Amino acid sequence: MTSGISRRARVLAAAVGTGVLVPLVAAATPASAATPAVTCTSAKAGLAAKLKKDITAALATRKGTVAVGLYDRSTNTNCTLRASTAYDSASVVKVTVLATLLWDAKKTNRYLTDRETTLAKAMITKSDNAATSTLWKQLGMTKIKGFLTAAGMTQTKPGANGYWGLTQITVTDEQKLLKLITAKNAVLSDNSRAYILKLMGQVVSSQRWGTPYGVPSGVTVAVKNGWLQRATNGWRVHSVGAFKGGGHDYMITVLTHGNSTMNYGIATIQAVAKVIHKDLAAS
Repeated sequence: MTSGISRRARVLAAAVGTGVLVPLVAAATPASAATPAVTCTSAKAGLAAKLKKDITAALATRKGTVAVGLYDRSTNTNCTLRASTAYDSASVVKVTVLATLLWDAKKTNRYLTDRETTLAKAMITKSDNAATSTLWKQLGMTKIKGFLTAAGMTQTKPGANGYWGLTQITVTDEQKLLKLITAKNAVLSDNSRAYILKLMGQVVSSQRWGTPYGVPSGVTVAVKNGWLQRATNGWRVHSVGAFKGGGHDYMITVLTHGNSTMNYGIATIQAVAKVIHKDLAAS
């Protein structure tokens, strides 16, 4: 007859074989150890430590899952938090749609049509969804994926079945896109880059929240925000921005979900943006 001890041994052996015991071992680690930390590097003495401290403090009491990217060309400063975590794009993908349109037009050496410029302006400055759907459909998945490949945006997955707002984006790829828009490169022409920045600089006042919050006077602002509520993870609220002036040339991406309301997400983004602008201005 099999004893109780040997039965237990067999159960344990089976559990080990299926890997069931592994999570039990991992569970002994404090939960806080799994929380990702803000990481910063900079060529400017003391700036990385200051940014890390201030961004961490800005997020200390905020609920939800927040991803942050900062890059400043002038001081070779980089900060990241959850840089590869995927988020539903909501309307920030509209910058990618415009970039794809311009990239594709450049390949055939043509200007945008009047219809395309009208749609592009509505899409970026007013976050017009119908205009975006029209351009997304016109471009098609092959061209959109073609641009993502050319841009090195390997972590971005376009939304299926016309659902552009469910495109999966990361801080890493949004920062790559902002870098392409703000410096000479082989993917986007200088005219294309200037056009994107112009439209992002003309976003209607009611949609200029987020990363521009606390920007010093005299610094130019280009911004695109996104917001979307779904049954899981509450509100997605995102902001991408490019800033130039005051001796700095920088871009900020903040992606969030798990927000109780849209305004809660905005407040989280603005808490981060405020300390970034302040620390860079002081450096």
